[in-house]
Amino acid sequence: MLTVRARPGHPSQGLLQAGNAVFACALGHGGISADKREGDGATPLGSMRILSGYFRGDQFAGGRRTRLAMTPIGPDLGWCEVPDDRNYNRPVKIPYRASHERMRRDDDLYDACLVLDWNIAPRRRGRGSAIFFHLARPGFTPTQGCVAVSARTMARLLPLLSARTVVRVVR
Repeated sequence: MLTVRARPGHPSQGLLQAGNAVFACALGHGGISADKREGDGATPLGSMRILSGYFRGDQFAGGRRTRLAMTPIGPDLGWCEVPDDRNYNRPVKIPYRASHERMRRDDDLYDACLVLDWNIAPRRRGRGSAIFFHLARPGFTPTQGCVAVSARTMARLLPLLSARTVVRVVR
């Protein structure tokens, strides 16, 4: 179990506890919300299993050092973020007609990216898509609702994670 809570006085920055270790993390610019909506920038309050992940082998060598199902990120991998699209909150092949997020990013945030089971099954339109556990920007600046850690922390955690791991976001 990984437990995430906001850092006191900084709602878009957090502390991630894994066993006895505590790591800095970034949260959504909307803080933590019990009523997550598409585009609100909030990190959802609740428990989410880690389903699988994506990695860039050319940028993050540790992507295979885990018990999680990890898929290499190719140039045509995207994630659909349009609530009315049939592939909402699912991976898509780029080019894709609806708005999507490109998984192969120039800013390295998704060089190691784990998919959390937020709004996956069942998918509810407008409840938020692409809640990932991914790499943080320098200074742990806010995400769009994901939980993000440093590359060093991700490399340390990946070998310990499995499809049974739960990320619990609390207040």
